[in-house]
Amino acid sequence: MLFERVAKGVTLTTEGLDLYKNIHQHFSSINQSLSQLRSQTDENAITVTTTHAFASLWLIPRLGDFYRRHPTMQVNIITSKTQADLHRDASIDVAISSVFKEVPDTYQLHLMDESFLAYMPCRTPLSGDTRSPLINVRWEADGHNPFDWTTWCQAAGHDDWLANATFREYDDEHHALQAATSGYGMVLASDVLAVDSVTRGFLTPYKPEVKLTGTHYISACVPGRERNPPVRYFLDWLSKEASKHLVLQRLLTESIDFSAHKNPLRNDRNQSMLKLQIY
Repeated sequence: MLFERVAKGVTLTTEGLDLYKNIHQHFSSINQSLSQLRSQTDENAITVTTTHAFASLWLIPRLGDFYRRHPTMQVNIITSKTQADLHRDASIDVAISSVFKEVPDTYQLHLMDESFLAYMPCRTPLSGDTRSPLINVRWEADGHNPFDWTTWCQAAGHDDWLANATFREYDDEHHALQAATSGYGMVLASDVLAVDSVTRGFLTPYKPEVKLTGTHYISACVPGRERNPPVRYFLDWLSKEASKHLVLQRLLTESIDFSAHKNPLRNDRNQSMLKLQIY
């Protein structure tokens, strides 16, 4: 007997639950085998999963360099808000995630640590007071995202902002940064995702000394897959790009004087320093 009737309908019996687990395990095993066969059909392709924001704002703008180094390779990018189960989905070669702790049973590379800063649009300078709309991201309610304007305002000594603040909310960091670069307000954003907007002159940090500690960006794959040539090429390249990013962040925070409403990278000397230190 697989089912039994209860007050609210039917439920699985112990035998039914055991059967379900066995069938589910076998189907998962079949799916993994099929995924492995599909992934072997093209030895020059690699499938990478990450968030939409990281793919759009960090990874894709840098992929041109990877293709110049490996012109026969193809990088397939899958975006998702949820963390991939690499052991169940063999079609995914590499997952790039922002995490608070390590992902168990995977081969991992630490890429970058992030901080959250307040950014102002350069094109439409704001006054930095309560009249400036505050752009917010709706984080998943998991209790691990202390990146909000209340926390930042307390750290920056701007508690008075919160009383009459106008908030603009988005459910994706990419959308929030796009709103800020369009001049719609100040945004509290990851310095990993905002770095290109700063270097291009779209955004500038407001009180850059005030930082909220964020997550760690890592790349992960099933142990052993890092030895596959396409995965190894991609991970080596990704590690070097992350190192370049760290140099850029150090330059932005230590070598450049952030003056109000002025992007320091417009300065020719700073641009020269940037090229010398990164390349």
